[in-house]
Amino acid sequence: MALEFNERAGCQEYFSKAHEMVRRSVRDFVKKEILPNIDDWEEQGEFPLGLYAKAGEVGILGIGYPEELGGTPGDLFFKVAASEELMRSGSGGLVAGLGSLDIAIPPIIRHGTDEQKERFVKPVLAGKKIAALGITEPSGGSDVARLRTTAVRDGDVYVVNGSKTFITSGCRADQVTCAVRTGEEGAHGISFLVVEKGTRGFSTSNKLRKMGWWASDTAELFFDDCRVPVVNRIGEENQGFYIIMENFQAERLSLAIMANMTAQLALDEALRYAREREAFGKPLTGFQVTRHKLAELATLVEISREYTYRVAARMDAGIDQIKEVSMAKNFACNVSNRMTYEAVQVFGGFGFMRGYLVERLYRDNRVLSIGGGTTEIMNEIISKLIL
Repeated sequence: MALEFNERAGCQEYFSKAHEMVRRSVRDFVKKEILPNIDDWEEQGEFPLGLYAKAGEVGILGIGYPEELGGTPGDLFFKVAASEELMRSGSGGLVAGLGSLDIAIPPIIRHGTDEQKERFVKPVLAGKKIAALGITEPSGGSDVARLRTTAVRDGDVYVVNGSKTFITSGCRADQVTCAVRTGEEGAHGISFLVVEKGTRGFSTSNKLRKMGWWASDTAELFFDDCRVPVVNRIGEENQGFYIIMENFQAERLSLAIMANMTAQLALDEALRYAREREAFGKPLTGFQVTRHKLAELATLVEISREYTYRVAARMDAGIDQIKEVSMAKNFACNVSNRMTYEAVQVFGGFGFMRGYLVERLYRDNRVLSIGGGTTEIMNEIISKLIL
């Protein structure tokens, strides 16, 4: 029996003209508001609070969020485009700090009441308030089900005791979406509370000194008989673990995008330097070992980006991607690890010097394999789903 195949599979384009308009807008913002100052902000260990307001005014903070809350709705690739352009600042710390809302407010949008969205989402998208997510504790990060910060119900408040650590935007946050234990041990006893700055019993450490991400403030949070209103609970009591797992998928995609852009920036710098730098009477690109190394690295960067886009498209379509997004994060981080190492190697001694972008990329890159779930945790998730 003869078969005719008349239909052709289409080539999926992830970015339309509208996406490119957003990309150009964010790129212009980075060129105007960030790049002239980023080296100073890195050395100072923070960027001005006014940058939140500026990003809110031009709509960057609201990309992908509901219009009724002050956002600009759209598919996931509007967020991808904006994230990639923000990374062109060359500072993972700034991007993490400016973007801490993206892990702090989604649980409120998905599971909060209208009143909570009005109080805790609108001001953040407008750049008037800073939001942070509080999950990791001194006793552990990836083992979320064993968190120890407790919240005991006392009438119309929860009395919170415990601490959090490695909290991005922790020093300056006006509100923290915080995971606490309200019930039994394990995954089924966790809830989410929004703890507001100025609440009695709530305090923060000084900025933690870090290997990388210098421009983001990172802090420990302390709760000492901190009384948080029950109306600040997000979702049902003891259902917080499922909200955390839901939130992790978007965070891991975001970290994969950061890793891919870190690798791309390092590749761009290595290519530029290899063309300009001469050794033994010819540019570095005149040596086959350099050309082939850069060709192999460029291939890895391209593959990682395309795979991440594919996972993002399937997530946007509502298809479960727990395994795939874990793979995307690990692969992107492995590529970025190699790319930043080799970029410093191409630069030689200059790559070891402050003031060169590859030096900062090398430092900033290290946290990407740790945050949002370590490489080892990602492999454990993948192995459980394939074995």
